[in-house]
Amino acid sequence: MAQLSDDCFAFGGALLGVDEALARIDQRVIPVVGSETITLRAACGRILAENVVAAMNLPPHANSAVDGYAVRYADLASDRETDLPIGGRAAAGHPLGRAISPGEAIRIFTGAPMPEGADTVIMQEDCIVADSRVRLKPGIRKGANRRHAGEDVTLGEMALAAGLRLGPAEIGLASALGYRELQVCRRLRVALLSTGDEVREPGSELPPGAIYDANRFMLAAFLERLGCVVSDFGIRPDREAALLDTLSAASTDHDLIVSSGGVSTGDEDRVKAAVERLGSLYFWRLAIKPGRPVALGHVAGVPLIGLPGNPVAVAVTFAVLGRPLILKLAGAAAHTPHVFPVRAGFAYRKKPGRREYLRARLERESDTMVAHKYPHEGAGILSSIVRSEGLVVLDEATGALNPGAVVDFAPFSEVFA
Repeated sequence: MAQLSDDCFAFGGALLGVDEALARIDQRVIPVVGSETITLRAACGRILAENVVAAMNLPPHANSAVDGYAVRYADLASDRETDLPIGGRAAAGHPLGRAISPGEAIRIFTGAPMPEGADTVIMQEDCIVADSRVRLKPGIRKGANRRHAGEDVTLGEMALAAGLRLGPAEIGLASALGYRELQVCRRLRVALLSTGDEVREPGSELPPGAIYDANRFMLAAFLERLGCVVSDFGIRPDREAALLDTLSAASTDHDLIVSSGGVSTGDEDRVKAAVERLGSLYFWRLAIKPGRPVALGHVAGVPLIGLPGNPVAVAVTFAVLGRPLILKLAGAAAHTPHVFPVRAGFAYRKKPGRREYLRARLERESDTMVAHKYPHEGAGILSSIVRSEGLVVLDEATGALNPGAVVDFAPFSEVFA
């Protein structure tokens, strides 16, 4: 079962900085133990549990990079055309079957194994063929258009490292090395719930003062994109007894509990009290906007992350804190999302001492990428995520931002994938 290390009591303080929270997650979260063997066709998106070491050279033999004629460089004249007889043919899957003889050329096609003794390939566009002979232009360099055995991956080389999230390219490389199956980390089992007396299931009747549950469906999509197996515990009311029962049940046979709502300081926010009854709460307020109320703790040894109630704050805090926590628990190697410097196309003032994430889209202006802030900043405006392309990240030291200033931009493809 996943768990946090026993020294997590170090989490604390009224408002914890984002970097400090991330550092402590990285230092103290213990990955889930366990792996399984699956086919390549099922491996995309999974986390590699063991290094993939090449049991062969890739490519396994020297081969031609072009359609043309394979020759011995020693047979070529350096200052004039060379005329050679065409002594055979080699194609992909159909090698010549013998060594090249001195003074002959071999018709060869892309991917075909280089005949033993041949070291250079002249492109067919640079050749003139007549009467079973080929005339070759001078000036070709030795070894041109020849791919070497092992130039991609060499025998014994670590081709893929444990902890890597497997994508199409990684699957392709494993396949090229002859692997049909891979050892991957077991999928993380996540219990998911929403809280709030006002929250209703989509499609049900919506009484006055109620809202439909966007957070649970959005979080399930985020979690499943990261390869998690999600158990849906539904919507729980703002009553401590109900939350105690649900959290206790969720701590059984799960590696992580994810909740939204109920972690603020209001009288109706019951998650904090319920977690402290069943386990421990290590921090619950961060110096971040949107999303200051974020809880990290455990219930009976199972990690819990409690996200805010507003959907934009849920998305941002999941991207900043939830995603790295989940990947660490799931056995993934540490990876910091890439951010890119762009110009601010807006003015902005913020409170120093906290990190802010502004929804924005990019436009190219002359030869510069400029970030334009979404006009509405509310943490409940979920359409702002849909209509933006990423987050402008303003660090704790920033107070006033002027148009044209260089800012960090984190694309959604980096922080949500």
